Amino acid sequence: MKFVAEIDIMPIKEILDPQGKAVKLGLHNLGIDQVDDVRIGKHISLKLEADTEEAADEKVKTACQKLLANLIMEEFTYTLHSA
Repeated sequence: MKFVAEIDIMPIKEILDPQGKAVKLGLHNLGIDQVDDVRIGKHISLKLEADTEEAADEKVKTACQKLLANLIMEEFTYTLHSA
């Protein structure tokens, strides 16, 4: 079966996000002052094959934990659906 995982990786809230701070400053310079905070992360769309949804879920979780996210500084969430 074919599956698609939509993965979001974001910096942990306790970690300073210099990209987010730069974007917030840029928005302020454009006159958009109503923005309280900006966090910059990654979105990954992953297409894969697996025998079951549980097997696909395990593969996506392993990919996130061991390759896609730096678990010291980032956290991840994902949704999985059949393609």
